[in-house]
Amino acid sequence: MKLPILYSFRRCPYAMRARMSIIRSGFEVEHREVILRDRPDHMMEISPKGTVPVLQLTDGRVIEESLEIMEYVRPWKLTSEERKWINRNDNEFKFHLDRYKYPNRYENADHILHREMACKFLSDIDSDIPSGNLSDAIFPFVRQFANHDRTWFDSQNWNNVHQWLDANLSSVEFKECMTKYPQWIQE
Repeated sequence: MKLPILYSFRRCPYAMRARMSIIRSGFEVEHREVILRDRPDHMMEISPKGTVPVLQLTDGRVIEESLEIMEYVRPWKLTSEERKWINRNDNEFKFHLDRYKYPNRYENADHILHREMACKFLSDIDSDIPSGNLSDAIFPFVRQFANHDRTWFDSQNWNNVHQWLDANLSSVEFKECMTKYPQWIQE
C-alpha cells in the first residue's frame, strides 16, 4: 500500500468532516468511494462495523471514527469547549436531525418537534460560531439539516449561521471534498 486508504461515502456528514481535515492538512490518501448497501469485503475485513469513514494507515492500523481521523491528520487536541460543542452536535443535534429528516424510521417521531429541538442548537451556534477544526466537525451536519427544507431554513433568523454555512459551502476545500468519485470496486 503506497498511501493510506480512506473508505468514504460522499454524502455522509461524518465522512465529510474527515475529508475536510484531510484536504485542509494536505494529507494524501487513496480515496475509495463506497455505496453503503454494497460495502467492499476489504472495508468489512478491516472495520466490521461497516460505517464510514475508515482510514487504513500504511502500517496497517485502522482508524474508524471521524474525529480520530481529524486528530490524526491535523494534530489537534480538543479543548473542553470544543469537546462540548462536538458532543452537543454528535448527540443532541444529530439525534433531532435524524428524526426531523427521517421521521418514518422512528416510532412516533414528530418531525416538527425534532426540528424545533434542533433549532436550539443552531440558535446557540449563531451566537458562538465555530471556527477551524471545530467548524469542520460541525458544519456537515448543519448542511444536512439546512438541505432538508432549504426554504424554511433560509427564512430563519440565524444571520451568523447562514453566513458561516455559506462560507463553508462555497470554500474551495468543500468543493474538493464533494468531488464525485465512482464506486470503488475491489478487484
